[in-house]
Amino acid sequence: MSKIFIIIGIVFIIFGLIGTLVGKLPGDILIKKGNTTFYFPIVTSIIVSVLLSLIFFILGRFR
Repeated sequence: MSKIFIIIGIVFIIFGLIGTLVGKLPGDILIKKGNTTFYFPIVTSIIVSVLLSLIFFILGRFR
């Protein structure tokens, strides 16, 4: 069980590093009004969701 948590932690770290490198993709919502900024990374969220689904599908096939 502890090995699974370590692997999940490493995957989260990798996705965090990739997320900072990817930054703002076209299609992400950015609204600036005055001194308030609203940022909703919809396209980034979809890409991360697809990648996680593929990873878990592949891991599930080897189990």
